[in-house]
Amino acid sequence: MNENKDLLAIGHTAFDYIIQVEEFPEPNSSISIQKMKNLHGGAAANVAVVGSSLGLNTALVSAVGGDFAESTYKKFLNDVGIDTSHMILVPEDNTPTAFVVTDINSDQISYFYWGAAKNFKNALVPEKAIENVKAVHLATGDPSFNRKCGEFAREKGKLISFDPGQDLHMYSPEELKEVVCLCNILFGNHFEIDRIRKTMDMTMQELRECGPNIVVKTYGKQGSTVYSDEGNIKVKAVLSEAVDPTGAGDSYRAGFLKAYLEEKPLEYCAKFASAVSSYIIEAEGCQTNVPDYEMVLKRMYK
Repeated sequence: MNENKDLLAIGHTAFDYIIQVEEFPEPNSSISIQKMKNLHGGAAANVAVVGSSLGLNTALVSAVGGDFAESTYKKFLNDVGIDTSHMILVPEDNTPTAFVVTDINSDQISYFYWGAAKNFKNALVPEKAIENVKAVHLATGDPSFNRKCGEFAREKGKLISFDPGQDLHMYSPEELKEVVCLCNILFGNHFEIDRIRKTMDMTMQELRECGPNIVVKTYGKQGSTVYSDEGNIKVKAVLSEAVDPTGAGDSYRAGFLKAYLEEKPLEYCAKFASAVSSYIIEAEGCQTNVPDYEMVLKRMYK
């Protein structure tokens, strides 16, 4: 099979509503919204969009509703060259939607409506999409669908990366072990990687022997550590003024995969990834301030 695409991201595409209020209302009451933005989000879509901006030829598989076909989000994805032809369309439901409400103290309450994404578990593996790429990234989404896609990708000899993110709690210990042991690269922040190890009752070495030869553990502005056969590589973060950290992790994954697919050293991959995410946090939203390849290189070496 001809691999004419670099990366397939599997998981959520979502409408994000960023809402600001003075204070959270008490039960059975209401409060005025001071500011509201409708932005583009969803972990898989974030990875695909940032990857595309960095020069990767990307495809996206998400479960979306009938409200997606004519949306500005779909038009945007097509305009930036992302292949959405294998999306799972559920006309009778709505596209997954996130509502993030922040008060004056910067405390947050988030609501996530799965909507069409409930249909992941019954969806067929997108075999043609997987066959047509070099690498498959399994992002937030249904555990069973991620496992099935991972199994097929492994059969086809694809590079597989996995980042359960905030959906980590949805995985049973058995499901988590199955997907982790299928992947080549495991991504997570330090809380998530520690929880994965604890759930699987494995040391870092045992975790890597199970499947992911590379484990990338991020610490926000404290940088990241890459665990591999080369040892533990600690990389400082590329810092910038943070406005909104949402989407930083997804952009880091896209940057790391871009550099890795170019066969760059692991330390370079982590530094490049950090430089990518340093742009994302400078603006509100996951896809608002996406850099291109040259912008990232400039910031890496400033």
